[in-house]
Amino acid sequence: MNPVTKAVTNLFRGRRGPGDLRADFTASLVVFLVAVPLCVGVAVASGVPAELGLVTGIVGGLVTGLLPGSSLQVSGPAAGMTVLVYEAVQEYGIGALGVIVLAAGVLQLLMGAFRLGRWFRAISIAVVQGMLAGIGLVLIAGQLYALVDADAPAGGLAKIGGLPGLAADTLGSGPALAALGIGVGTVLVLVLWPRIPAAARVLPAPLAAVALATAAAVAFDPPVARVEVKGLLDVIQPPALSDFAGLAEIGLLGTVVAFTLIASAESLFSAAAVDRLHDGPRTDYDKELVAQGAGNAVCGMLGALPMTAVIVRSSANLQAGARTKASRVLHGVWLLVFAALFPAALGVIPVAALAGVLVHAGWKLIPVKELAPLWREHRGEAVVLGATALSIVVTNMFEGVLIGLLLAVAKTAWETSHVHVEVSGADENDDELGPVRVRVLGNATFLRLPKLLDELEALPRDRLIELDLSGLRHVDHACGAALTAWADRHNEAGLKPVRVAA
Repeated sequence: MNPVTKAVTNLFRGRRGPGDLRADFTASLVVFLVAVPLCVGVAVASGVPAELGLVTGIVGGLVTGLLPGSSLQVSGPAAGMTVLVYEAVQEYGIGALGVIVLAAGVLQLLMGAFRLGRWFRAISIAVVQGMLAGIGLVLIAGQLYALVDADAPAGGLAKIGGLPGLAADTLGSGPALAALGIGVGTVLVLVLWPRIPAAARVLPAPLAAVALATAAAVAFDPPVARVEVKGLLDVIQPPALSDFAGLAEIGLLGTVVAFTLIASAESLFSAAAVDRLHDGPRTDYDKELVAQGAGNAVCGMLGALPMTAVIVRSSANLQAGARTKASRVLHGVWLLVFAALFPAALGVIPVAALAGVLVHAGWKLIPVKELAPLWREHRGEAVVLGATALSIVVTNMFEGVLIGLLLAVAKTAWETSHVHVEVSGADENDDELGPVRVRVLGNATFLRLPKLLDELEALPRDRLIELDLSGLRHVDHACGAALTAWADRHNEAGLKPVRVAA
């Protein structure tokens, strides 16, 4: 049996009843309707042709959807990668995008083959939330410019710093105000849509918002920017051999690593979230990483956007009643049919409407409701989250995440290196009553060395010291050397010796 036949056979294996295919078919249509505006919006915000977002969605359905891993989560272009992709396209050009995505896919395949997927579960949740919050802040700042059909400056700080000037320019421009009205209307529909009666919510919120904005643009024909349409085959441009020469540059290699780590983390954390929403088979993290790598390798060969598992589409898939992976594969089929037969439909969509969708998506990336409880209960975690988000805004995605990871490791090291010193007999004036007994408990690391030495040096210098180190679970080299040096100084001064019980 060839791989394609085997994959299709596995697709329809293990059904629980005759209604499964009907449920998966219905769910696939819902996911398709959610995916269209998001695929197009992410592509436009990333600075690439709109059709490339659909290409990535198609690959996410037809390639990643067929492979084992997580059976119910849906993959495609993600708002969480928008900032990173935009920066890469601006710095290296759209021709290098395929190389970067292909290389990231190969790395994911290798990581899955070496069973490294499970290690992503060891990443601090504060770093992940901080990463998403930083992405959300930069995404919102950039899309505020697109809301009024203006070009956004490069860099998170520049985007935020330019907002006062943007507001002033918008108030004096009729076309900008028209675009702003469409964008704000789109956001309002997204916010209010879940509150209307369920019977009226026939369409998913993103599609309804974009459809209403497009209808308004067609009816009133304001002077606003529309999505540029080039055609599906025209935008698919596999990377040329000359494009691979960029892999010799340190900066581009760093971008590849950033794509790999962030796409993998987002996919696997999404898989963990999806697993909590259903009681079907659990995700195999290594196989899911292989599936994501295969999808990204194909996207790279087509010159398309990178893919990750997307929680919004995955949640829609589950809520629509999906039971097997057939729903996500079929959603890829519908995307392919739409992109092939109705590409001109994209040309009537206002850019401001897609910007509104992404502003809403960016806001949902920021864990606003969780910040206050986190600050009250786990202040260190809140600091890591905030520092990671701020670092991404100030620097870039890769450096910001690295800073967050370093802070998380430092916080954990600090919290686990507790040293407690118990002293008895130090208040006696007569040394004949016995020695000063000192017991050190916990983990003695260089992080707590100043505290440890302060307490030891405060002991009486004319008394016998019995130092009990048996309560230490760990002593690093710095603390071991410092304890030896302290005992030597105590003894060389001609005082009573230090007896060490280890």
